[in-house]
Amino acid sequence: MDRRDRKRLLKLEPVSETVYLNRRHFMERIGFSGLAATVSVIPSFSSDLPKQSFAEPDQMLRPGIERPNVLACFPAPRNEYFNEQPGRVSGFTDEVVAATHNNFYEFYPGQAGNIWRLTRRFAPDPWRIQVKGLCRKPRSFDIDDIYSLFGAFQEERAYRFRCVEAWAMDVPWTGFEFRKILEMVEPTSNAKFVRFVTAMDPNSMKGIDQAYHYPWPYSESLRMDEALNPLTLLVTGIYGRPLPRQHGSPFRIVVPWKYGYKSAKSIRSIELTEHQPPTFWNTVAPNEYGFLSNIDPNIPHPRWSQKTERVLGTGDRRPTLLYGGYSNFVAPLYS
Repeated sequence: MDRRDRKRLLKLEPVSETVYLNRRHFMERIGFSGLAATVSVIPSFSSDLPKQSFAEPDQMLRPGIERPNVLACFPAPRNEYFNEQPGRVSGFTDEVVAATHNNFYEFYPGQAGNIWRLTRRFAPDPWRIQVKGLCRKPRSFDIDDIYSLFGAFQEERAYRFRCVEAWAMDVPWTGFEFRKILEMVEPTSNAKFVRFVTAMDPNSMKGIDQAYHYPWPYSESLRMDEALNPLTLLVTGIYGRPLPRQHGSPFRIVVPWKYGYKSAKSIRSIELTEHQPPTFWNTVAPNEYGFLSNIDPNIPHPRWSQKTERVLGTGDRRPTLLYGGYSNFVAPLYS
């Protein structure tokens, strides 16, 4: 790989919406309209993504954790309150569509696609999350800890999920409010930020070596007040089952008023810090990906508008709502 290739690799960013729609139009012309909504441009530096097949839904939707005691915790009770919010979810994105349109750069450092085929060697069980930093009771949580300590708080919520690339899904996440973990570790008064670090296993995550100039491991961060907000979920499942690998098994964060890349997947460690930590995309392209990354139709991406969003599975266009429609929960944080 020469210097130009390395520079291009370091600066790789999500494909523009125009390029995506051109590709989609081409797929529709040759008769693959059903697939067009879930296929995106493959970067030339990476090996080809395995071909998509909708004849294998059991594998696409297979939970990352298949312990009987964990499976028994699903489906969780639905919190109907979130169906009544502004911008409420009126119907869920098809489960197969959601399972085959994923960004997960550790496996495939290109565009969203059928990442599930590349995650088969990834082992989300056993698992341990370490919580450290500015807290009085640092500790680690394994899978049994998560379900025994927080299982009683687990519920299903219908959330909008909005990608910075201007596509959107409406999905039922299962999880519990992340602040439950913070209450257990007791942050000190100096803790102002919460940093989430994703797993880094080059043996099963081949994208790490393919894009070795990226600042691995993947990390994201929230302000403490954002992490304590009741919308912020530690997610254990989707569509009434434990998370599949491509969705961030076994545990991820979902922050529905921010663009999707803020919702870190397959979390290995959580650190409480006084100063704002660097984050993955803000480090790679700070002119395009800010630290806050709140959904805002009035702030365009440098390469496309954010005023509308394309709904996966239907291709419908709808207006982008400020904070994803959750202003009543989060607007006071940014006054």
